[in-house]
Amino acid sequence: MDEGSVIEVDIYLGVIFRTTVIYLVIWFLFRMMGKREVGELSVLDLVVSIMIGDIAVLSFEDLEKPFIRQTIPMFVLAILQITLAFASLKSVKFRYFMDGKPQIIINQGKIDEKAMRRQRYNFDDLLTQLREQGIIDINEVQFAILETSGRLSVIKKCDEERSESQVPFPLIVDGEIQEENLDKIGKNHFWLRHQLKKLGETNIKEISICGYIDGQFYIDKNETKK
Repeated sequence: MDEGSVIEVDIYLGVIFRTTVIYLVIWFLFRMMGKREVGELSVLDLVVSIMIGDIAVLSFEDLEKPFIRQTIPMFVLAILQITLAFASLKSVKFRYFMDGKPQIIINQGKIDEKAMRRQRYNFDDLLTQLREQGIIDINEVQFAILETSGRLSVIKKCDEERSESQVPFPLIVDGEIQEENLDKIGKNHFWLRHQLKKLGETNIKEISICGYIDGQFYIDKNETKK
């Protein structure tokens, strides 16, 4: 085997080695970053995923550069994303700042055009996503919520109209009162605290999530904060 053939074999072996290692590295990084379906990725998750993929491709373009130097940016991005994810778990305000908040686009069967403008979401987008869920008539919709992933969640009207006091968002998340959702049902935090006190719940910080449907509270407590 001549020298040229040996060099060519070395190049192929190098590509195979890098491909295998990059595959394992990306698998490991995405396992560390958590499990989410593609449709549920936030904008930041999607950007980081694309950047990691682009960096992985660059590692094949120049086999002369040290391989470890080309993988370091992927680990840095993954560590940064994991750190931000943990910060989001600890703070609702930080999570809303990073990922945004779900927006009610159709509320009690009425389209909220102000919410659509805030999200730069047009009627073509709305009608398309409704059709994807088999809905042609907007009158069938009780609530339509634009999620932070861009997916539209739809709650159809029942045979019996839902109560005006119902709202498809929780009143407490991670120990923090959601004032905006209370406003939607015409209540305030004084009313909420009074109702919770009657149920024996005096420490709101211990509540992971609290919902309110048909005059009934659903409460899940965070056992780690006791």
